[in-house]
Amino acid sequence: MKMKTMLWTAAFLLAASHVFSQSKDVIIEDFQPSSVNQPGHEYPMVNSQGRVRAQLFAPDAKYVQLDIGGVKYDMINDGEGLWTGVSAPQDVGFHYYQLSVDGALVPDPGSLFFFGACRYGSGIEIPSDDMDIFALKDVPHGHVQEVYFPSESTGTDRRAFVYTPPCYQKDQGKRYPVLYLQHGYCENETSWPIQGRVNFIMDNLISEGKALPFIVVMTYGMTNEIEFGGLRNFDITPFQTVLVEELIPYIDSNFRTLANQENRAMAGLSMGGFETKLVTLNRPDVFSSYALFSGGTYNADEIKEHSGLKLVFMGCGSKEFPDGVNNAAAALKEAGYNAVSYVSEGTAHEFHTWRRCLYEVSQLLFK
Repeated sequence: MKMKTMLWTAAFLLAASHVFSQSKDVIIEDFQPSSVNQPGHEYPMVNSQGRVRAQLFAPDAKYVQLDIGGVKYDMINDGEGLWTGVSAPQDVGFHYYQLSVDGALVPDPGSLFFFGACRYGSGIEIPSDDMDIFALKDVPHGHVQEVYFPSESTGTDRRAFVYTPPCYQKDQGKRYPVLYLQHGYCENETSWPIQGRVNFIMDNLISEGKALPFIVVMTYGMTNEIEFGGLRNFDITPFQTVLVEELIPYIDSNFRTLANQENRAMAGLSMGGFETKLVTLNRPDVFSSYALFSGGTYNADEIKEHSGLKLVFMGCGSKEFPDGVNNAAAALKEAGYNAVSYVSEGTAHEFHTWRRCLYEVSQLLFK
């Protein structure tokens, strides 16, 4: 080993030991490339502890940091401009992250890009024991289509992504129920198809006979105009108009849907859950099943006039507000409603919580 390499390695290990000295953790050197890296890129990497190791060549930079989970970790320069840094253990699942180069926040060129946190940036997948639920398997696959629908209320053509199940193309005479599925704050209509891996979750459930085939529609929820902390000023009316008066009629006219309340559901994560609650409270005639993923709860007084209501699903991560969703479901059950709570073990306000929620609720819908 060259003297320079030995010195850099010693410096990196010394810095890493300082970062993690408080927790007394030892970094296990079994790092592997992330499953969502750019083709041919070794970094970023993940180890069995859920730590993220990033690397960036920036010879003119004065300091570089790995910014993930709201925490910044100093990266170490090898003396020739190659910066390397490692994070504390992260929860399983998908996480947005970025690099800070002399204070400028930039994507990691080694990662694929994802829209979240109000920008296109980097993402990383921390392996979990249940990645099988969204794995690409040798099963019949449905289709995800990008469509544009006219929106008179906004004066634009708006985009949506539509998942149709594997049997949709084969049986031209059959009609299907529809789930309208909303993203979270600072995300968009690409978030569920890409980060959420909706099509793989649905393909696998359908192939295993755990879920009935249904269509999933994902569109932009008009949430990014609301500044963080400004929910009290949020007006659901513009998005409700787009969804109920423009998107649903378009989907019913262009896809083989069962176009009635009984066969229509709405769900959303975080801000999308908040939107789901507002829309379903305002228009209970449109949907028969409601699902909130880290997006609040319902109570019996709010839905007492909702005829035709078949299912209320409320889920969150175990690091969020599990007592809230469990207690709300218990109260609704006592009041005579078909209410289900789900808690994603070991996760917080993040996409693996919401993938698991979708996996669970899809097995209950339209039955």
